[in-house]
Amino acid sequence: MPAKPAFSAPWHDRAGRVSGLKLATFLFALAPGIWLAAAYGFDALGPKPITALIHSTGEWAVRFLLLSLAVTPLRRIANYPKLILVRRMLGLTVLAYGLVHLSLYIVDQNFILSKVVSEIVSRFYLTIGFVALLGLAVLGITSTDGMIRRLGKAWPRLHKSVYVIAVLGLFHYFLQAKIDVSAPVYWTGLFLLLMGWREMQRFRLPMNAITLLGLAIAASLVTALVEAAWYGFKSGVPASAVLGANLEFYDGLRPAWWVLISGIALPLLNLMRPAMSGGGKGRPVSHQSGREAVQAR
Repeated sequence: MPAKPAFSAPWHDRAGRVSGLKLATFLFALAPGIWLAAAYGFDALGPKPITALIHSTGEWAVRFLLLSLAVTPLRRIANYPKLILVRRMLGLTVLAYGLVHLSLYIVDQNFILSKVVSEIVSRFYLTIGFVALLGLAVLGITSTDGMIRRLGKAWPRLHKSVYVIAVLGLFHYFLQAKIDVSAPVYWTGLFLLLMGWREMQRFRLPMNAITLLGLAIAASLVTALVEAAWYGFKSGVPASAVLGANLEFYDGLRPAWWVLISGIALPLLNLMRPAMSGGGKGRPVSHQSGREAVQAR
């Protein structure tokens, strides 16, 4: 068995070869940062560019967090086990955008660290975001092969805290969005979709196109309820008015519909499994090996 290279670039596999999947993921992870840097350089971020960067990097941290949580469902539903190779990279990307998000906030506060600390302690939404970032830092530090071996059985338990971190991150997103929460509602709906899949796995429910379509519909309905509850709590808007807006399309689709459209990808992937696995029967979706059980989250 060949020795593992002393240095491995992010786009290399464990044998030191270039992985097309890892290279594409690495470039995808860099793309938003490069675009934002270019937009800042060309003064295309509006009158408050640092504020725009703070919001954008936070949004990308949430997006990559949800994408990292989608790895296990997608690799199982699509019968594409190689996706596991990029989950660590996606997780570290979340941490990177989160750290840039915090760094830009420090810049916005003119590097006055005492003021930064005071704001984080006194403002609830900042406290939640900072706790989520600390959690991401712990997961990032413990994501190396050495830490996985050192922690043993405690490692998967520790990394399941990513679900709590996701909830905190989404709540932070809601609170800082203030008036229009369409984006946080949509990403919360996707989180509900991914967690619903995990619950189906936990209770060993059958995984097929019909059940996955039912999951997508259920996630979209709960998303509509979450949106109605949020507006009702924050603005006093009657829940019936918010729910009714989902049936009016003159102003575009509400987040619940986008969750449904996104969720339909799951049954479609399930139907494509035979073709993606080379036409063979492949392994049943509901089965999970012991090693995968440790890796899955």
